[in-house]
This record gives sequence, C-alpha cells and structure tokens, in this order.
Amino acid sequence: MTENNYTKGSFYILLAFASVLAGTLCKIMSSFILPVVVALMLSFVFLPVIKKIHLKTKIPWTLSSILVILLFVVAFVGISSLLVSGFRSIIYEYPKYESKFLSVYKLIADKLNLEFNAEDSFITNLWKNLEVQKYAQKAAVFLSSGIVSFGKSLFLIIIMVIFIEIEMNLTKEKLHNAFTSDSAKFSKISHQIVNDTVRYVSIKFYISLATGLLVFFTTWLMGMDFPIVWAFIAFVMNFIPVFGSIISVGVTTIFALLQFSPLFAKPIFILIFLTTINMVLGNILEPRIEGKNLGLSPFAILVSLSLWGYIWGFLGMILAVPLTVIIKIVCENIDDLRWIAIMLGSGTIKDSK
Repeated sequence: MTENNYTKGSFYILLAFASVLAGTLCKIMSSFILPVVVALMLSFVFLPVIKKIHLKTKIPWTLSSILVILLFVVAFVGISSLLVSGFRSIIYEYPKYESKFLSVYKLIADKLNLEFNAEDSFITNLWKNLEVQKYAQKAAVFLSSGIVSFGKSLFLIIIMVIFIEIEMNLTKEKLHNAFTSDSAKFSKISHQIVNDTVRYVSIKFYISLATGLLVFFTTWLMGMDFPIVWAFIAFVMNFIPVFGSIISVGVTTIFALLQFSPLFAKPIFILIFLTTINMVLGNILEPRIEGKNLGLSPFAILVSLSLWGYIWGFLGMILAVPLTVIIKIVCENIDDLRWIAIMLGSGTIKDSK
C-alpha cells in the first residue's frame, strides 16, 4: 500500500467515525441542536426577501430582518388559530360520529375477541378494555409537556433567526477575514447552500400549498366535514417525500369512509382525486420545476428520511432533504468527497472548481 492510499484510507476511517459521532451527538443533544438547525433553515429562506426589501426600500438591514420575521410570526399565529378552530369543530361534531366509531370498534372487537358492551359509549369501551386510561394519561402528560417545549423552542428559534439574519449581512466580510486564501471558495459554497436551500424550500412550499388548497376544495365540494384540517394535514405531510402524501391521503380517505358509510361513491372519488393531485404535483410538476440542480437519488432520499427521522423524529423527516442537499453541496466542493455527492445525486455532477 502506497503512502497516499494509506493516508486516504485513514481519512475515510476517521470520516466514518466522525459521521457516527456527529449523528449520535445530534440525537443526544437534539433539544439544543434542532432549534439551531431550524433557525438556520428559516434564515436561508428569509434572506432573499430581506435582501430585496433592503435594496428596494433602503430600510436598514436590521430593521428589514425584524420586519420580515414579524410578518412570518403574524402569518404563523393566523394559521395556528384557523387550525385550532378546525380541531375545536371536530370536538363539537364528535357525537355525530359516535355510532360509527362504535360500530367499527364492535367489528374489531369481534375479530380480536375483545369485550364489547353495546350500552357503553365508544370511549368507555376503549377505556375499559384496552387500557386506554393508562395511555391517555401518558399522552396527556406528553402533550402538555410538548406544547410547553414547543412554545419555548419557537420563541428561541425566532430570536436566533433575528440574530442570524443580522449577522448574515457581514458573512462575506467574515469569510474573507477568516479564510483569506480560500475565502472565494467558502463564499461560493455558502452562496450555493443558501440558493439551493431556498430553491428547494420555496418550491416545496408552493407545491404543498397548492396541494393543500386542492384538498380543501375537493373535500369541501364533496361535503366532508373539517376540510381545513385535511388541507393542513396535506400541506404539512407533503414536506415529507414519498410517505407524507400516502399518509395524508390515507387519513382523509379513512375519515371519508366513516362519514359517508354505508355509501362508498364519494370516498372512492376522494381517494382517486387526492391520489391524482399528489401524483401530478409531487411526481410530475415538482421535479420539472426543480430540474437537476437539487436532484437526489430516490434511494438517498429514503435513507435520509430514515436516518433523520430516527435522529429527530417527525421534524427530522421534514428537514431530511434540505440537509442532504447541503451535505451534497459540501461534498461537491471537496475533491476527496466528490464521489459521495455523485452517489447522493440523481446522476453526474458538473465540475465545481
């Protein structure tokens, strides 16, 4: 073995150990690292908007940053209030579905030899026979702690985004001073990361928004209850490649079966139409808009979903693709790691030198 091969072998072994260590730290320190990653991603998305406002209106950079983030917070609060009202309507309308849930439970109880009392409600049957009380208590504790944790994390993310955006105005100067000889290369990498991340998130946002709106109008026209809830589920789940659309269509169709049973015409139409919407927007329109610049192989996407989902759960699955795109960009600009970028991509990559 030549000295060069030995050095490369040692480099790849150290890289493998460093990757495993980084993944372990990301999982162990998720409560600290995840808000930082989310704040960085949001900062990349807001950066072009802040630049346009700053250049066209001559508003100071700091004030432009605060203004854009405040508009985001207002929009987030408005959407959250709509969603809360949708879930409240589900609670109010629940008695209408009691008999249907009870009949479904009876069918399952007969198949699994579970105890069933026709005089009790659906919730009471679950409470008595499936140890739901224990799981409900755990879920209540988890939900209450989760809401408090989400509120703290959201406040922290907003504060971090503000400071990151203010700092980004000085990024080019900092890179030049920190890496005098390679400042152009580092500036190119950071510029490509921001551009590709913004491109991916923007396209995904508009495709998801279009999916949500079409789901809303479809379920509303079909007479389904709570159309805004199904639209929101479709919007959020569309950020998760492959599995997200399947889950949103499945959940909506199951509820349609419950609402319209024993009639099946409308649930079948909803299943076919929602599947068509997701196929056309997600598998035909989205790849054509994205082009080959963000191309990741389907296998790389599935692996990244599994990996980041294991590390950070549901939010990790949403962040999986942009994080993999960033890794691909970094590998493209390091000679010894270009093969990783090619393996992650959907084909060959152009020379980045």
